[in-house]
Amino acid sequence: MSKISAWYEKNSDRLRLSFVVISGITLAVSLIFSWTGNQAKIAIFDPAWVAIILCGLPIVIGAVVGVAKDHDITADVLVALALIGSLILKEFFAAGEIAFIMQIGSILEDFTSERAKKGISKLIDISPKKANLLVDGQVKTIEADQVGLGDILQVRSGESIPVDGRIIEGSTSVDQSAMTGESIPVEKVPGDLVMSGTINQSGSILIEAVKTAGDSSLQRMIRLAESADAQKAKIVRKANVWAAWLVVVSLTTAIVSGSIIGYSNHDFWLGFTRAVTVLVVFCPCAFVLATPTAISAGIGNASKHGLLIQSGEALERIAASTVAVFDKTGTLTKGKPAVVKVQSLSDTSEEELAKIAASGEAHSNHPLAKAILDFNKGGLYEIANHKTIAGSGIEFEIDGRKYMAGKIKKEADSLQDIPTGLEESSIVGVYCESKLLGRIFIQDAIKENARKMVEELKDMDIQTVMLTGDNESTARQVANQLGLDGFMANCSPEDKMNYIKKQEVGGKKVAMFGDGVNDSLALRTAFAGIAMGGIGSDAAIESADAVIVHDNLDSVPYLFKISRKTQKRISFNLCLSMLINFAAVTLAITGVLNAVWGALFHNCGSVLVVVSAFLLLLYKDTGESSEFNRANHSAVY
Repeated sequence: MSKISAWYEKNSDRLRLSFVVISGITLAVSLIFSWTGNQAKIAIFDPAWVAIILCGLPIVIGAVVGVAKDHDITADVLVALALIGSLILKEFFAAGEIAFIMQIGSILEDFTSERAKKGISKLIDISPKKANLLVDGQVKTIEADQVGLGDILQVRSGESIPVDGRIIEGSTSVDQSAMTGESIPVEKVPGDLVMSGTINQSGSILIEAVKTAGDSSLQRMIRLAESADAQKAKIVRKANVWAAWLVVVSLTTAIVSGSIIGYSNHDFWLGFTRAVTVLVVFCPCAFVLATPTAISAGIGNASKHGLLIQSGEALERIAASTVAVFDKTGTLTKGKPAVVKVQSLSDTSEEELAKIAASGEAHSNHPLAKAILDFNKGGLYEIANHKTIAGSGIEFEIDGRKYMAGKIKKEADSLQDIPTGLEESSIVGVYCESKLLGRIFIQDAIKENARKMVEELKDMDIQTVMLTGDNESTARQVANQLGLDGFMANCSPEDKMNYIKKQEVGGKKVAMFGDGVNDSLALRTAFAGIAMGGIGSDAAIESADAVIVHDNLDSVPYLFKISRKTQKRISFNLCLSMLINFAAVTLAITGVLNAVWGALFHNCGSVLVVVSAFLLLLYKDTGESSEFNRANHSAVY
């Protein structure tokens, strides 16, 4: 018995579709017999019974089990009563049609949900299954889930990277489109981190595993995506409660209208027929379908753009948020040092100054050295006698001349002509024979699209605030550059959490954006928490309602837009379903619709709201931020 049950569970979708196809054929035959006057054949066996058994019987059984076992009055109760009533009236075609169209609506709902989850299944599909383990100079193929921390793995050209790792040998370009939506491969060199599920495009590389397969970026995203359950949304729970009330109202309407019509016309069967028709058309199927299909489609649309929304409830909270609060480092800024200005204080040009400094820093392991090397575009000089001076910097020679790059030697040199806005920068002085040639200003650079993102949020009437652990001067500088509505400096994790609590006590709904461990408290406290997933910590991602996988700030406005669009579509679908129900009931009571046409009219309404929800999957941002949409639309998860 268990084997039969397992087989049915595995093939249930295919069987349902087969049953619907067979039922449609038999209903067509029944209708043809009726139209061509073959009543004798129908009297012996009406083909509509096939549809009643294949499509209707599961509905009736489900309704009985729901009431008896779960004490749950759902739309299936009305459908079951309408089926039974139609059978009593010997309206076999009507009964079959009700069951047939109900199953079509159910399959369409599942189809929409599956389309919405297509991004999730693609994440699972790209999950690497094998890894090439390097042991004593030999490559051994193992299962990806057998990789341990610190294992050295070889990834050949064209292969998927099995776990999160750090390149220790070789350079390559990596296709990260499956994880980040980036259409252009990213160049990677030794020391760079690579994510599981991305594709090594050129050359063989060796990586050191920094995460096991189960803890990798890809698996973490899959776990988050799999929890996207539309039924968790509050508005879904409300719709289910309202649907239960509608069942009561519909039964009352059917009984009252049937009794009045039967009594006034002295015709019990006429009253019973009208009552059954009212049951058929009053079934709140469209009302129940309106919300979960729209939420599934909204989440699916977001996933195609690298936005993983945890649940329907999370989507609802994001849509209702009125304040966007941002962490600074790694969220509004790049999270790594970058040269923001080279200032010459001598006859040496800025380009030459950067080349001299980079030539010396090429042999340094200091965190600021990489920023200078990345900034320099003019090649490198050959140097001699390089040495590191603890606490001061580096010394080296170029063509016999002594240079020094590092800490400013004199306070006067440090304070001289500091450009506006660079007061809080890390300053590297470049000296030649003890003479200051110029200064290099290094900061955690602001992301290029941060200001545009802030402007778009303001256009959507969303207030923007920054919370940071940096000092007041640095925070003010960043806030002014971006045009933020407010900021708070010197914040501890508890300070961020308390600020959000204070805002929400004041009636504001806060959406918190962060990437680090220090943001996890704020993300959990906020009305909606969104993690910047590409460089975000595990703690931040686990605390969030949604993850922006590619860390692209252009996607922040789109997150709000698709969430709000989904909520509007839910409201539209609910109103549409109520309008269809009202019209159908009126026509049924007045006798314009019989049971057959009532079923068709009402269930077409159910299909209509499902199609309306399905269209959310095709939604694109056509506003000024559509550059983000064009850049990411092709990146399907």
